[in-house]
Order: sequence, then structure tokens, then C-alpha cells
Amino acid sequence: MASPFPRPRPPRPVRTRRRPLTALVALALVTTTVTGPARAAAPTTVRVDNPYLGATAYVNPEWSARARTEPLGAAVADQPTAVWLDRIGAIDGAGGAMGLRAHLGAALGQGADLVQLVLYNLPGRDCDRRVSQGELTATGLGRYRTEFIDPIAEILADPDHAGLRIVVVVEPNSLPNLITHTSPRPTATAGCDQVRAAGSYLNGIGYALARLGAIGNVYPYLDLGQHGRLGRPADLTPIAQLYSAAALAGGGTLGNVHGFIVNTADHAPLTEPFFQVHDVVNGEPVTGTRWVDGKVFVDELPYARQLRPYLVGAGFSTDVGFLVDTSRNGWGGPDRPIGPGPLTTAEEYVDASRIDRRGWDGNWCNQTGAGIGARPVAAPAAGIDAYVWAKPPGESDGASDVLGANRPYEPMCDPWYRPPAAPYVRTGALGNAPPYGQWFPAHFRQLLANAWPPLP
Repeated sequence: MASPFPRPRPPRPVRTRRRPLTALVALALVTTTVTGPARAAAPTTVRVDNPYLGATAYVNPEWSARARTEPLGAAVADQPTAVWLDRIGAIDGAGGAMGLRAHLGAALGQGADLVQLVLYNLPGRDCDRRVSQGELTATGLGRYRTEFIDPIAEILADPDHAGLRIVVVVEPNSLPNLITHTSPRPTATAGCDQVRAAGSYLNGIGYALARLGAIGNVYPYLDLGQHGRLGRPADLTPIAQLYSAAALAGGGTLGNVHGFIVNTADHAPLTEPFFQVHDVVNGEPVTGTRWVDGKVFVDELPYARQLRPYLVGAGFSTDVGFLVDTSRNGWGGPDRPIGPGPLTTAEEYVDASRIDRRGWDGNWCNQTGAGIGARPVAAPAAGIDAYVWAKPPGESDGASDVLGANRPYEPMCDPWYRPPAAPYVRTGALGNAPPYGQWFPAHFRQLLANAWPPLP
């Protein structure tokens, strides 16, 4: 299959610029300096500006084999997807699955020169949820550093892998929670207040960035959530300050961040073609509707582009790139609108116009009606390094029922649950879902059927 990532671009040097923290960040975010093993020397390799340009991306053979077992799955089975390292055991491989070295070796065997990884194992991971889904407690920073990040960095730094461009998405669903789910916000949880007090997220991410940023062929991208979580005007400046604080925590530098990714494992569309956030219907701004709910974004490309100046203002490079996860944001199929809604009321207009068919833009688990989105491609739009499939389509977000004392219940994966933040709708989760990470054939078939652009 021809690479979806053509055309090389001139390289850019690794940035090491740093800016002092503001008093707001210093007071609001409790961090501790973490000392660890001596850092590797700063890389002499000159990183390219966009690692996806001219690259042949690795196709995970485990995911590809599962995709091919499904009707029409062969249409997407050769697409590159990210490898998730979501527990310590995943590094060496657990339960018969391939480990990190095996994936990197398989990439070389394919003739690929780009591998995509997702790190997802912070202490107190998923602090916004009813029960943390991770293996490390909020006070498990030491284990995160020595048993998770250090072994990964050692493997990536192996000279055998020097010919690979290794894109690493650093800890989805983490830093946004320090804005949306900590006190005094009404959505605050005890888990997120605990990880903020312990400095687990900031210092864990700072340590990961420092270790990975010292490896010349590794490209770290920080997760920025999606517009439905951090899309209000009051969030924009705190976002930039928080991400700067994370990059500098534990001895890191802003230059360790090569870019940012939005919509990781989520469902928000690239653009809403039939309405815009500034529309007014019969004197009613659409920002007052239940769907928009005061946010200044309704889609991901504007969200990414408008965050750039805030991030640059916080000290990040002007060359910083963005990725968008399009693995599940297509929203095709028979329910996709074909034009704007009626100009009756703002509510009716928005609900009939939007291609994002979720009941609430905070719904994230195995969404009913979702479809595969844009295929992976390099430089698809101004300021965007690539559209990627960070979430492998068909892998479950979580079980739809109670699985027992050792398998915590996740209400957002329960089709009958109504989120407190949106009590007028249910979660939109598909029923009969298996536990997180397991293959979910019914959901995969739905993603294929509702793909946009449609599959052949």
C-alpha cells in the first residue's frame, strides 16, 4: 500500500526555549521536583519539522489481523494505527500480545520508518471517572518513572531503532482533567484533586517528556483533549499555562514537546459543515443551545488552530505541530445531515445541522452511530502535521455492564446511564461491549458502515 504520508519537508532543530512560570500556575498547581537517573545528553539528531511527511507508517499486525476477520474490514486493515502502552506489562507484552521491542522490530521488517505509540499509564489515570482505570495509584510516581518510562526510553534509544521516526502521544485524558475536574469546579472529583495535590500528572508527564526528548528520533506530542472539554473562553489561557508547567516539571524543557494532538480516542468532527459557533437564529445565538453550551468551538480544526497562539505565547515553539485523531469522528451513514437545519429556533437549527450525533459532546464510550473518519494522511490542512488513527478502531472503550468487584463499573459505558453534566441524555454507548481494549466486532462493523468519507 502506498504511504499516506508523502513529500519531505526541511528539518527543524530541537527547541530548548523555556519561559518562567506565572504566579497563577505556581499557586494553582502543586508540583514537586523529581530527581531520577542522569538524563541522556541532548540529542544531536536534527528532527524533521513534520515526521509524517515522506514516511511509511507502521501497520500493527495484531490490529490488522482482527480487522480482516470482519466483513469489509480489509478496506482499512492496511491503515497505520498507534500501539497503546497502557500498563507496565505491555512493554514486554502480556497475555500473548506483542511487546514494544516486537512492534519496533516488526516495523523494520515491514520497511516502515514511522511508528506511533500512545503512553497511557499515569499514576491515578482517568481521575475524572468513578474509579481510576489505571494500575498505578495517585502516589505511584516512582513506579511510573522507573518501571514504565525508563524501560520505554531505553528501548526507544536502542541504536537498532535509530532509523525509525517514533511519534509518542503522551498520556491522553490527563492534563485536561486538572482544569475541568479539580476544585473549585462543580465537576471536581476527589481523584483529580488528589493527583493535583500529589503532582502526579505534571511531574509524570514532565519526566516522560525529558526522557523521550533526549532521544533524537522520538517526537513527543502532548494530548489536548477535544473542544467539548476545553472549549470555553475561560479555559484557553489556563490550558497554555498548564501545558507549559507540565513540560517544565521535573527538569524538562518546552523544546521536549514536538507538538500536540486533539481528539485522541474521541469522536468530535474535524469541521461542522452546516453550522458555525457564531450563528444566530431568530435573534438566538447558537452558543446558548444545550449542544454548544457556551463553548467557542464546535469542531476540532478551529480548536487546534486557535489554541496555537496561546501555546506559543506560553513559550512553545512557533513551529509546533498538531495531530488530529480521526479514527472515529466520521459520522456518516443514514443519520448524517445533508444541509443546515430549520431556521425556527436555535435549538432546532443546531440539532438538525450537526453531524456529531452524540447526545452530549462529553459522551466518549463506544458511541452509537459513530463512523471511521478521514484516513491517515500527512499535512492535510494548514498547521496540521497529520490526521492519524491513534485509537485503533474496533477496540472497546470499556464494558457496558458491571463486571464484578475486580472489574470496576464505568457508568459512561452503560447505555442506560445519564451523565450528571447532561441529565437530559444517556451516554450513547453501544450495548454488549467487552472490557477496555478488547475487540468489539459490533462496534467495528458500525464504524465501517458509518465511515465518512464512505469506504469503497
